Amino acid sequence: MVFIAASVAAGYTWYRLRPAGIPAGFVYSNGRIEATEIDIATKYAGRIDQVLVREGDTVNAGQVVARMDTREMLAELHQAEAQLQQAQDSKVADQKLADLANTQFRFAARDYDRYSKLFQQAVIASQQLDTYQTKMDTYRSAFESTTAKVAADVGTINATRADIDRLQTQLDDRELKAPVRARVLYKLAEPGEVLSAGGEVVTLLDLTDVYMTIFLPELEAGEVPIGADARVVLDAAPQWPLASEVSYVSARAQFTPKSVETQVEREKLTFRIKVQLDPELLRKYEPWVKVGLPGVAYIKVDQHVEWPAQLQAREPTELLKIIPHQ
Repeated sequence: MVFIAASVAAGYTWYRLRPAGIPAGFVYSNGRIEATEIDIATKYAGRIDQVLVREGDTVNAGQVVARMDTREMLAELHQAEAQLQQAQDSKVADQKLADLANTQFRFAARDYDRYSKLFQQAVIASQQLDTYQTKMDTYRSAFESTTAKVAADVGTINATRADIDRLQTQLDDRELKAPVRARVLYKLAEPGEVLSAGGEVVTLLDLTDVYMTIFLPELEAGEVPIGADARVVLDAAPQWPLASEVSYVSARAQFTPKSVETQVEREKLTFRIKVQLDPELLRKYEPWVKVGLPGVAYIKVDQHVEWPAQLQAREPTELLKIIPHQ
């Protein structure tokens, strides 16, 4: 799920961080660093067997973060595999019987045809022809019966394979994996706990989707296009404006949240805007990505103006010394 932090720094902070000499063609507002949160939850009810991560760990996409107890499911899978082998063996045996019955039927049919011609030539009596017809009909019934058994074996094999695929899928789903590269924000369950379907085990912070949410009044928001060039200036590192761009502009106005102070307090209706930080920059400084850091987002709405010197994007080469660890 996407977790949107509700708080933004107070008006005093906004004025303290506002650089002097911002020319026309820019809009700005204060906010806090946020990121997409992903809840890793169980698809099926069951007992937690292992939790393989700790809070603060970084995980890659596809990495297993927890495992459910699979002993009962494995027993069902082994039983289904044994049933599959039994059905396959039965098919082999029944196919041999069907092949034998088919051969016997063909010989009996050939004999019947030959003796039928002899009967038409009055060489043999009708009783002899009836004997060969009965023999042919018997082998025909045996062939049809064994063929039906082979078809039933094939149906059993297909059904058992489908059951094995279902069980294997359920076993795979009992390995809980990270969908993206992320940081473990919370560990919500421990080994031995029994969870219902949908029970949350860990919460991840998507390190590729970090942004600042700001609120702008109608006149300013109307000038902001999707993809507009932006800068994020953090309280903790005001000397390093971070390259970013506008990734979202709300389609409708909303009442300003109580925790937000706009430049003009009488502006009650504002538009929510997301300013996305550069993914390459995030990856480079991934260990220091933290949510909740307050700052100001600046957006260029006039493409003909240049960024002022104090807002030129600069990489935070000493970020470790400036931003404290969580």
